[in-house]
Amino acid sequence: MNQAIQTCNDRMVMSSKEIAELVGSRHDKVKQSIERLATRGAIQLPPLGNVTNGQGQSVSVYQICKRDSYVIVAQLSPEFTARLVDRWQELEAQVAAQSVVLPNFNNPAEAARAWADEVDQKQALALENDSLKRENDHLFQHFQQGTGIVDFARTLNGVNIQQVQKFLINKGWIRRNGFDGYKVNSKYRDRYVADSSRTYIHPVTEEERQSFKPVLLKQGAKRLYQMYLSGELPMKANWDGSYMHQEAMV
Repeated sequence: MNQAIQTCNDRMVMSSKEIAELVGSRHDKVKQSIERLATRGAIQLPPLGNVTNGQGQSVSVYQICKRDSYVIVAQLSPEFTARLVDRWQELEAQVAAQSVVLPNFNNPAEAARAWADEVDQKQALALENDSLKRENDHLFQHFQQGTGIVDFARTLNGVNIQQVQKFLINKGWIRRNGFDGYKVNSKYRDRYVADSSRTYIHPVTEEERQSFKPVLLKQGAKRLYQMYLSGELPMKANWDGSYMHQEAMV
């Protein structure tokens, strides 16, 4: 991407249009997500700016700081987090290249300070990259297929687990199967969810029966997590407003 480096109040920013391109989403959808997140207080509503598109038209874009860009991409498509990290590193490298001032190597004290500053920066960057890697590793660990819908929802802070299956019935993922649990609708079977079953003996009739329980596939877990971040899932009345994994349950 060869877009010019944008700044806002002397901070480097990324436009909502570039984020849309990074995650392969429509720009208007990205802007709507930004506005929803700002309404919920997850990010600050970023300032508006303008860029010129390929047809020479002026397009209104949000100018987003680094921290808020991670929140936005986590909502839109968590698997693109690494791509966003790479893009920020590209931008920061460009800014660094433009602003490099070489120390006076004839002055031993100035040269030593410059060397120490470079070591500190490299250590800070290594720590940040390690932190991001651990977050991504945890995220992929979290998206394990074969987990029951309610069990998965229980790991997401604030979700009303009593209402999750009803929510997915309304979304068309699953349906009630009488007294024998829930079954997956064919449109979403093997895409987001799969049927699991067990045989049991009815306590009254002593008949052998089969009960069904939908389990999440990896893509289904990711999609459910995206719906969680975008505020679509039913939440508890006493929810504290924080979106996070409850690691003890993972």
